[in-house]
Amino acid sequence: MNVYFHTFGCKANQYDTERVRQAFDSGGAVVVDDPALADLAIINSCTVTSESEVKLRRFVRHVAKTGHAQTIVMGCAAALDDGAIAALPSVRAVVPNADPAMVLRAAGLNGAVHVGAQHATPLHMHGRTRALLKIQDGCDEHCTFCATTLARGKNRSRSVEELIEEARVLAEQHAEIVLTGVHIGTYGQDVGRGACGVTLGQLLERLIGAIPGVRFRLGSVEATEVDDTLARLLIEAPRHLAAHLHAPLQSGSNRILKRMGRHWYMAESYRARIEWLAERLPVFGLGADVIAGFPGETEDDHHASVTLLHALPFTYLHVFPFSVRPDAPAAKLSGQLQPEVIRARARELRELGEAKAAAHRLHRSGQTADGVVTGRLKGQVEVMTQDYLSVYLDTDRWDGRQRFEVIVN
Repeated sequence: MNVYFHTFGCKANQYDTERVRQAFDSGGAVVVDDPALADLAIINSCTVTSESEVKLRRFVRHVAKTGHAQTIVMGCAAALDDGAIAALPSVRAVVPNADPAMVLRAAGLNGAVHVGAQHATPLHMHGRTRALLKIQDGCDEHCTFCATTLARGKNRSRSVEELIEEARVLAEQHAEIVLTGVHIGTYGQDVGRGACGVTLGQLLERLIGAIPGVRFRLGSVEATEVDDTLARLLIEAPRHLAAHLHAPLQSGSNRILKRMGRHWYMAESYRARIEWLAERLPVFGLGADVIAGFPGETEDDHHASVTLLHALPFTYLHVFPFSVRPDAPAAKLSGQLQPEVIRARARELRELGEAKAAAHRLHRSGQTADGVVTGRLKGQVEVMTQDYLSVYLDTDRWDGRQRFEVIVN
């Protein structure tokens, strides 16, 4: 059986796809890079925006037209499907989330393949030198714009021992390991449901102690969940933990944050934590997610976001125009904005993000960085720095090492 995989969405989705890919590989399937060559296409879906589901439906139709493959759709959008995905052409099954055993059964391989303990596929098989390590799944918060909690359920942390074992295996082939999940800052807080009872910072201490030869990197983590242990590691252990945070902001207006259901921080506490870290980190990559045009957002609210984004040392921004998720409470909030207003505000935020990124790169130009090779393309290797910059070198200047010092250009 030839199987084609495609992933929409976050690093947690990428990790889940790799687990399913491993299960099919163990069963003797051949992974192909072209859906036209596939007998089966497995698509991991995302529900974070309405646009992500539009892209999913478009892609499923494309696969159906490209060849003869049947399609299995798994992931977050699949978990919330009301029948619309199942009705798409050539869809064989819709599997909530991405459990490998369920996907195998949907493919007609039930009982034919043994699915072992959770473990990431060695990503070097796909030409990558950065590995993903999913430390938890689910989320206990209820942001009004988000349907992911409905799709993935409550916070569930993996054990420290299991994560160290997996990280050791990944470190044999990878120079960097990225900790990912749905809400990684809450790692260990589900202790009442039998979890490990340690914090994210304590987990990282254990990982660094056990596997000192790789560079760890945090995936998306809330600014106010960067505790003193995490802060100390960022400041004192730059070879072990990349000096980079992707800290979702969503809005710089406290009124809008409250409407979003993001009760655990305010603009002031977010700013205070970031400024404290920036003062102590000589090199600091800082990104954020921001939503433009949330229901009820006034010009003053938008201005508050712009002002805060200007004030903090962001090096890039991910801007999302607000889109209605039918399963999320924000769809029912008053004050829905006109599409042209949302687009204009998103454009302003994106231009600000682009200016911040250009300024950071200019500041770093000519400086030495700790680089990890992330890919090769057209005679060049791409190298990622600790502060999340991509640097490109001609292949003939590369000696084959995965990790080395590089000059930012």
